[in-house]
Amino acid sequence: MRALITGGAGFIGSHLAESLAADGHEVWVLDDLSTGQRKNLCGLEHQPGFRFIEGSVLDEATVTDCLSSVDVVYHLAAVVGVRLVVESPVRTLETNLKGTENVLRACYERKLPVLLASTSEVYGRHLENRPLSEEDDRIYGPPTVGRWSYAASKAVDEFLGLAYHRERGLPVVIARFFNTVGPRQTGRYGMVLPSFVRAALQGKPLEIHGDGSQSRSFTWVGDCVRATRSLMQTPEAVGEVVNIGHGSEVTIAELARRVVAKTGSSSKVVHVTHESVYGPGFEDMQFRTPSIAKLQRLTGYAPSYDLDQILDEVIAYERAQESAPASAAAWVESTQPTLT
Repeated sequence: MRALITGGAGFIGSHLAESLAADGHEVWVLDDLSTGQRKNLCGLEHQPGFRFIEGSVLDEATVTDCLSSVDVVYHLAAVVGVRLVVESPVRTLETNLKGTENVLRACYERKLPVLLASTSEVYGRHLENRPLSEEDDRIYGPPTVGRWSYAASKAVDEFLGLAYHRERGLPVVIARFFNTVGPRQTGRYGMVLPSFVRAALQGKPLEIHGDGSQSRSFTWVGDCVRATRSLMQTPEAVGEVVNIGHGSEVTIAELARRVVAKTGSSSKVVHVTHESVYGPGFEDMQFRTPSIAKLQRLTGYAPSYDLDQILDEVIAYERAQESAPASAAAWVESTQPTLT
């Protein structure tokens, strides 16, 4: 098949592109390079059937043109990272809402199956420490708190995708990603794991926002890609919302401790307030761990990497990046079977 990946030059998108290409599919990538990077796709430049289109999902004509010659769409393009969401709320809302509308409309015109990438952020600020299921209610703060704009916009994306399926018969699958991590992930916009690892390797303080008691689960990018592709090959997943993640959790304080220990770093762990990083009124989620029972039932999915394995891989990758870009490229190439 020929697959289009919007946001395909980003972290998850580039790994998805490699996985599809490795199985012989033609891959087209649409990305405006606002947060994605062309170098993430360097291993695909000479692959038969690969095509990169620099453009935005906000450009309706570009989206329509891209979709005119493909068989399946993975819509991953979105604003990413808490910091960017807080700093650019207009961009967040426009990209997530109008961009998804453009993709869904064009998919409907050609009856193309589409996977919409959503996020664990849609669950909001649940106060109970338990795995979150797809049927759970969402609990948001007021619209005066900027971070909820991302969660609200992605929730509307889900409503729109399901509406296209129920009213117009469009084959839509919605995947809620939970803290996917791995090589190529940037810490520029608040991603905690690469930020911790890079700080530890450089001997800089690891900054924990708040008291560090908040817990998260982390998913290996190869597992995320495998689950995403499996859902698109599962007829029973059409019209469904499905969590993709790992069922275990760790506090941010414990994550920092393990990064320091595994890197052998002399870095200190320091605590800063959320307000000093993101401005007054910022709200964080205390718990965010998925129930993956639905994904397991639909696809037989089981995570292949636990947190220690993830940390080892990310640390090895970042060390290679620190020492020599050429070495990093060779390391990524050598681990392609794992990543896909």
